[in-house]
Amino acid sequence: MMRSQIQRPQLYNNRHMKIKFTKMHGAGNDFVVIDAINQSIHFTPAQWQQLADRRFGVGADQMLVVEKPQAAGVDFRYRIYNADGGEVEQCGNGARAFVKFVTDKKLTDKQAIKVETMSGVIEPRLEANGQITVDMGAPILTPEEVPFDVSDLPCKAEGADTLWPLEIRGETHWISVLSMGNPHAVQVVADVDHAPVREDGVLIEHHPRFPKRVNAGFMQIINTHQIKLRVFERGAGETLACGTGACAAVVTGIRRGLLASPVKVQTRGGELSIAWAGDISPVLLTGPAVTVFEGEIEL
Repeated sequence: MMRSQIQRPQLYNNRHMKIKFTKMHGAGNDFVVIDAINQSIHFTPAQWQQLADRRFGVGADQMLVVEKPQAAGVDFRYRIYNADGGEVEQCGNGARAFVKFVTDKKLTDKQAIKVETMSGVIEPRLEANGQITVDMGAPILTPEEVPFDVSDLPCKAEGADTLWPLEIRGETHWISVLSMGNPHAVQVVADVDHAPVREDGVLIEHHPRFPKRVNAGFMQIINTHQIKLRVFERGAGETLACGTGACAAVVTGIRRGLLASPVKVQTRGGELSIAWAGDISPVLLTGPAVTVFEGEIEL
């Protein structure tokens, strides 16, 4: 009698890899941070999605990758992947987590570092009180550079800002358009807690006038130095906080004459502070960065 051959599953092959990671957040905007200096990282979009999945992976709004610099005169390269697996240009809350990570892991002993991103070099620094400030660079205010298609579109001025009409679900929303290294559409609402952020946010994100999609910001003015903000992020949905979204909202409010620097931004995950002197001055983003846990996952 012949014995059947039992085929045991192959547990490890070149598609499997074990990766060490750190789970972090900045005002509730949460991240999986990966050291790609001391371990090799070659993920597919599906694997990034698996990492971000809150049931089948670790769970995160974005994945942050720490790499050796490619450009001269900088300390690190910083890469960002959204929960949908797509790589994006910038993440302000993530930049603060990045600084805490490289400091805690003793990858640097500097209080201020230069980090190259897809959209340029940023300069975050660790403050004496434990908060982290990121020089996000100057905002990009030319619609074509955001990019935003203004073809045959009327506009109106408010202060130094230009508002553009966007048709969403049969209603006209007047938005400010700018880039903080990634595209943003910001609108002022009367009550951000009851604004249709998820319903309108996805439609704004995918509006055909934004060829690279867009982050949709909903801002409520409390006073000249305080706002409440919710952001529907491109590729991630609504997050508890968005650093570049906070910068974009404050720049918009100052240009419209509604705000004056510095501004406290109250998000659903915590408070951020934004300072901007106007014109081509850099936007300074200050806030917390917290390590939640560390682990290892096989993909």
